[in-house]
Amino acid sequence: MTAAKHANPPIICIVAVPETSGAVLYGLYEVLAGFGASWAEIMGESQNPAQFDVRIVATSSVPFSCLAAVPVVPHASLQEIDYADVVIVTDLGVSPESCHDRKWPDVTSWLNRMYRAGATLCSVCSGSVMLAGSGLLDDKPATTHWAYVDHFRRFYPRVQLEAGRILVSAGDEGRIVTSGGMASWEDLALYLITRFYGEAVAVNAARLYLFGDRSEGQLVFAAMSKPKRHEDAEIANSQLWLAEHYDTPNPVRQMVQRSGLSERSFKRRFKSATGYTPIDYVQALRVEEAKHLLATTTDAIDLISQQSGYEDPTSFRRLFKRLTGVTPGRYRQRFQSRGNCSNAR
Repeated sequence: MTAAKHANPPIICIVAVPETSGAVLYGLYEVLAGFGASWAEIMGESQNPAQFDVRIVATSSVPFSCLAAVPVVPHASLQEIDYADVVIVTDLGVSPESCHDRKWPDVTSWLNRMYRAGATLCSVCSGSVMLAGSGLLDDKPATTHWAYVDHFRRFYPRVQLEAGRILVSAGDEGRIVTSGGMASWEDLALYLITRFYGEAVAVNAARLYLFGDRSEGQLVFAAMSKPKRHEDAEIANSQLWLAEHYDTPNPVRQMVQRSGLSERSFKRRFKSATGYTPIDYVQALRVEEAKHLLATTTDAIDLISQQSGYEDPTSFRRLFKRLTGVTPGRYRQRFQSRGNCSNAR
């Protein structure tokens, strides 16, 4: 899946009711509404790589409290929303022992209307109960939290429950996406970023928020920090050249020659201007390129080593593990599966 360009940011509506989990509501809101700008700021990029128009909607625009007395201030009422690209129902604090078909009639009616209008409908964890109550999951595969498996068997036997999965897509063009478990909102957020902006952007989101297994520490998530601002024109020109030629042999020597400076002066000025020694800067750029290729392609690791500027795959693997804390193969395993959202089908 490749990144797409949108004339207007996709509209995502997150449904809030009194039973809504505030943690999931605001977690989704912050990531989807703010990821692009946060990544651009941290990395020193001039453009926001992913923009969504995210709105919290409810039966009324009047503020109320959801679970644990978390305050909710809706951006709009359901009646004010006629179109959205995506609608999300978050985790709900409802009993798995009772039927909830009549609990949210206005919301379920609106969900059906939005689906007919072309929206993709999503649920997190027990939010699938609301989708099931709308009838939209009938005769379709879906997932939910493991604690609600018996609930579905009892009250929604027509739903083709696949409770062992984290993400399941179904319906017309995969426009119904259910996720299982409260923390699966992270997987859903990455799925939506991938769907609209591509795998590479979703991988960056996972790295920014440290989504996924953190048992191997932070280093595996880290990205090369944005370049320091400086006024050294010769070094700035060297950085521009290196951005396009990091894979050439002996790039530090070539930068020195192009600058017209002595090697000692070049290295001193480069460190002063960027905070990196020239060779550390080269290695950081090369490893960032390798990370991108590992997460977004199926190229062999030895080929990625060459594409990143390393003729010796063994040296590449050793350097990659030193800088990231994991092997190239492990990095691919962690991030390619999240970028491709392989748990969805």
